[in-house]
Amino acid sequence: METIGKYKISRELGHGATSTVYLATDPDSNQQVAVKLFNLDVLVDNDRAKAFRKLLLSEASLAGKLSHPHIVKIYEAVMDGDVNYMVMEYVEGESLEKLAEVDHLLSLGSIAEIVYKCCKALEYAQYQGVIHRDIKPANVMICGDHDIKISDFGSALIQSQQTTQVSGVGSPAYMSPEQIREQVLTHQTDIYSLSVTMYRLLTGRLPFDARNNYSMIYQIMNIEPPPPSTFRPEIPPALDQIVMRAMQKDIAQRYQTWDEFARDLVGFFSNKSMPPEENVDTEKFDTLRALAFFKNFSDVEIWEVLRISEWRKVAKDEIVFSDGDEGDSLFVLAHGTVKVLKQGRLLNLLHKGDCFGEMANFAEKQSTRTTDVYAKTAVTLIEIKITVLEKTSAECRYQFSDALLRLLVKRLNVANIRISHLLAEHGEQAE
Repeated sequence: METIGKYKISRELGHGATSTVYLATDPDSNQQVAVKLFNLDVLVDNDRAKAFRKLLLSEASLAGKLSHPHIVKIYEAVMDGDVNYMVMEYVEGESLEKLAEVDHLLSLGSIAEIVYKCCKALEYAQYQGVIHRDIKPANVMICGDHDIKISDFGSALIQSQQTTQVSGVGSPAYMSPEQIREQVLTHQTDIYSLSVTMYRLLTGRLPFDARNNYSMIYQIMNIEPPPPSTFRPEIPPALDQIVMRAMQKDIAQRYQTWDEFARDLVGFFSNKSMPPEENVDTEKFDTLRALAFFKNFSDVEIWEVLRISEWRKVAKDEIVFSDGDEGDSLFVLAHGTVKVLKQGRLLNLLHKGDCFGEMANFAEKQSTRTTDVYAKTAVTLIEIKITVLEKTSAECRYQFSDALLRLLVKRLNVANIRISHLLAEHGEQAE
């Protein structure tokens, strides 16, 4: 087979009972994609074939709708006639399954960061009216050290659809009690399934030790699992508490929102007893989200900023840049205070959330700095190169332009007030 639709096949990536996934090239964009070709002929049972096709149509309906850096994009779906396939973003990585084995476990901080990113991605999906219903290690791809992509929305519950949803989907070991009872599901069923995934990543085992699905279902409904630290003693109480709360059988006792779950993970990172881990995206995302400069950015745009920014610490009294320096970056203060001077005279003090060096964004060529900027305290700077910013999404660039225009208007107002005061003082002296 050389092509599927317009897509040129390079090689097979993997196959299962009902589908084969190929690496292919989109001739229009020349980018690599993954094409999942479905084989419905193996479903000889008519009822199973109808249910499976319904799941495929649900996932196909998401084509172009879920655009998040931690969700595998679905570009196109063809579900008509003899050739049925889905075209998806190609992710160069592997699922979390191997890292959920006891001899391949990640550090506690890495696991918490992965789960945090899953929380933010599934929160985004919830806002789009989508509940995954089958969160497990096999459906989370890891790329590089900690970047993740949630895949396989074939079991998703799409709240805007009026048709009857297929029940009984999902993997029994990761199902919530309400999913087993076939009750009305909310995002809290995904919270439960993600907590089971987290448990397995932490310990290399499932929370319930069962020989068959019947025993598994009984335990999910009736037995309290041991905390993860039972099997991995270095797990601190704070992390035990997060997992166990997310896995509560009673949804009233479970996390009510993804934000609550994510906030507790951030609190875990902030715990002084935890060994420090460098460049944790979880903390950086939370920092950006709290800064005034980024208040109108969506979570998707915040992740985009995180990918293009460089973070660095500057010691007290150290210079950031000098009058006359060439520069093509703008800076946002994550922590601390800087002082802006012109010919030795203090022009301004900037604090957490403030931006400086922004004129580089409006210059048509390499910008020349017109002030001296020093660290008044120890500071953490978020540096964004204009040349990199220009390659981001239109939505992200719009938010930057909007934030910078608001900043310029604010500074012009302050300048006008100062000029008015100076003129008033001059008039009084003249009288």
